[in-house]
Amino acid sequence: MKKFNKLNITLTLTVILSACTVDNKLEVEVIETSANGNKLSPITEFTKEGVASKITLLPEQKFQTITGFGGSFTEASAYLLNQLSTENRKKIIDAYFGNDGARYSLTRTHINSCDFSLSNYSYAPVERDMELKHFSIEEDKDDIIPFIKEAMATSKDGFKILASPWTAPPWMKDNKDWRGGKLLPEYYDTWALFFSKYIDAYKSEGIDIWGLTVENEPLGNDNNWESMHYSPQEMTQFVQNHLGPKLEVDGKNNIKILGYDQNREHLEHWVDEMFKDEATSKYYDGTAIHWYASTYEIFPDALQYAHKKAPNKHLIQSEACVDAQVPKWKDDLWYWSKEATDWGWDWAPEQDKHLHPKYAPVYRYARDIIGCLNNWVDGWIDWNMVLDTQGGPNWFKNWCVAPVIVDPEKDQVYFTPIYHTLTHFSKYIRPGAVRIGFENSDDSLMTTAAKNPDGSIAVVILNQSMESKNFELILGESSQKITISPQAIQTVVLKNPTNTN
Repeated sequence: MKKFNKLNITLTLTVILSACTVDNKLEVEVIETSANGNKLSPITEFTKEGVASKITLLPEQKFQTITGFGGSFTEASAYLLNQLSTENRKKIIDAYFGNDGARYSLTRTHINSCDFSLSNYSYAPVERDMELKHFSIEEDKDDIIPFIKEAMATSKDGFKILASPWTAPPWMKDNKDWRGGKLLPEYYDTWALFFSKYIDAYKSEGIDIWGLTVENEPLGNDNNWESMHYSPQEMTQFVQNHLGPKLEVDGKNNIKILGYDQNREHLEHWVDEMFKDEATSKYYDGTAIHWYASTYEIFPDALQYAHKKAPNKHLIQSEACVDAQVPKWKDDLWYWSKEATDWGWDWAPEQDKHLHPKYAPVYRYARDIIGCLNNWVDGWIDWNMVLDTQGGPNWFKNWCVAPVIVDPEKDQVYFTPIYHTLTHFSKYIRPGAVRIGFENSDDSLMTTAAKNPDGSIAVVILNQSMESKNFELILGESSQKITISPQAIQTVVLKNPTNTN
């Protein structure tokens, strides 16, 4: 029998204890954006003080598969990029689509003009052109299409494009106007053909359209800019009897069709009609929503209801921005303070005023994305990628904020904290990721988590308090103590979680 002396035993125990210490510590990469100046900054040192809370990851609990995150190709953004130097244009596109940037994976664009166009236009301007023989996307070839193609060339993984019309051409509508009104039944087939021709026209430019929403904001916008109205029944009948069958006969079954495309407070009523039965559901691939019903309320009950109504369909946040607000130029702290307002601050009905307080733009974005993910939303799309210091151009003068603000006359670019906030999600939670469960002992730390296709886990945490917080991130038998700054958003990436016990 081999004999061990005290030294051998001590060395053996030391090796075992060291192995346990290494094995029980999570290997993490921590990235933080904060009011104190961090901008997607790596965090490597944490306080050794006591831990106040625990976030326990539960990867065995699996929820929705993520489609992606991103922003929108608008004529306004594309026009501004055309005014910048080649260097700054590339800097912005790299920041959104480059491998070292936000890596946007899900985007949107408008079909025909919208409020963030320079003027009203349609791809079918000739009246009574029932077969759309004069259909042309020539209007997009100087700005939107070059923007998309440059983004495609920059993106290593590629991205999906969701396209939305604000209105049919006025000659197809009952009021003959760009704003408001309804599509005349005699043009239902022509309007369905319009979608099919749009997909083909973009395809001929080398651009694949992933999906369509039937109508941006079918409830209207008080006839301020391009719009067209549908009831839930009218939209569903159009999809069921015209748009869906047209795309099917044209061999475009792969194109996703999303219904609704407006604020969440009416969501339940719409999904009841869209997914009423097998016939109404057949051509719908999901539902699109906006966030403008409130600056802070996520409407989790409505999102949960929509998921339960159609658990195998997409639920995608298709538009969001800090609206009715001129952006602040190179003033990062403004984006962390409760100074911004929205349309509802001045114009919401009295009973809805409480839904529209002043708010911090960073919190609004981070809160909403985390809340959406935790309530079955699988994709989240911002509005304009680039606007000027006025919050335009916009033919209606409906000023808004974008993550990137430019001064084309001075050829200057400002990446706002909103850009960094979006990147915390888009760069680190990739298409095909699956949201996973967690337990969080501190409700003030808003949290979500997803496991990526490569096996890594991304955890996003928002601290809205004025104090730093310490928490312990736990996965199985392993853990890591982490500190998050006051007023901060953090992404914690676990590179090799499968190596933990």
